[in-house]
Amino acid sequence: MRNQTRDGLLLALGGFALLSTGDTLVKSMAGLWPGPAIAALRYVFGTVGLGAILLWREGWAGFRMDKPGWHAARGFGVAFSATTFFTAVQIMPIAEATAISFTSPMVTALLAAALIGEPMRRQTWIASLVAFAGVLVVLRPNFAAIGPAAVLPLFAAMGMSLLIIGNRAVLGRGSALAMQVNVAIFATLFLLAFTLIGHFSGIAMLHVGMPPWSVVAKSATIGITGSSAHALIYMATSRAGAATVAPMTYFQLIMAGFYGWLLFHETPDAAALVGAAIIVGAGLYLWRAGRVTDEPRGTE
Repeated sequence: MRNQTRDGLLLALGGFALLSTGDTLVKSMAGLWPGPAIAALRYVFGTVGLGAILLWREGWAGFRMDKPGWHAARGFGVAFSATTFFTAVQIMPIAEATAISFTSPMVTALLAAALIGEPMRRQTWIASLVAFAGVLVVLRPNFAAIGPAAVLPLFAAMGMSLLIIGNRAVLGRGSALAMQVNVAIFATLFLLAFTLIGHFSGIAMLHVGMPPWSVVAKSATIGITGSSAHALIYMATSRAGAATVAPMTYFQLIMAGFYGWLLFHETPDAAALVGAAIIVGAGLYLWRAGRVTDEPRGTE
C-alpha cells in the first residue's frame, strides 16, 4: 500500500511537471502565432493521436457518445480554458498566470451549485472568498501593466471548472480513453471556431498567418506532453486516490515559477508571491475540508 501511494505521488509529480512544460512551450511562441491558433493546432495533433489509439484498442464502438450535449460542454470548457490561458501566458508572467488559474477548485464549487444544484458548504464560501482575495493581490501589478487581459487566467479557471462539472455528468459512460477523445474532438472544433473569430476580429495579436516550422513542432510536442500528463495523473489517481494526489497539482506552480525564472527571467514581486500563497492556501483548505467531510464516521 505504501509503495502504491509513493508511486502514485511520483506519477502525479511527473504529470504536473509535464503540464508546466507545455505551458512553457506556449510562452516561448509569444509573438510567433496567436494563443487560440496554438491551442487549436495542439488539439488537432492530440485528437488525431488519441483517436488512433482509441480506434486500435476499442474499434469504432469507442467513439459512441452518450449525452453528447455534456460532451460538447466539456469540449467548450477545454477550448475556452486553453484559449484564454495560452493567450495569458504569452502576455504575463507564467507563474502568476498559473497561480490565478488555480482558483479552479473554488470556481468549480460555485458553478456546481449554480448549474447542477450541489449544496454550498460554509468551507466553500470561505475558500472562495480567500482565493479571490489572493487573485486581486496577484492581479494588481499585472492589471496595471497589461490592463483587463490580466483576468484571462481567471476565465481559464472557469473553463476548467465547466470541464470538471461535465466530467461528473458523463461519469461511467465510457472508458477513460474514450472520454479523453470525446472531449478532444469537441475542443478541437470550438478552438478552430475561436481561431477564426480571432483572425477576423481585427485584433493584431490574434491574426493567423502561416506558422513557422518551430510553432508546428512545438504544438505537436505540447499535444504529446499534454496527453501524457493527463495519462500520468489518471494512473496516479488510480494508485493513490484523488484525495492524496490533489495537493500535488501545486507542484505545477513551482515548476512554472522555475521555468519563468530560468528561461524568461521572470521574478515575481512580493505581492505576486503573497497572492499565490493565499490562493494555494485556500485550495488546500478546501481540499482538507473535503477530506474531513468524506471520511467515514465511526459508530458511537
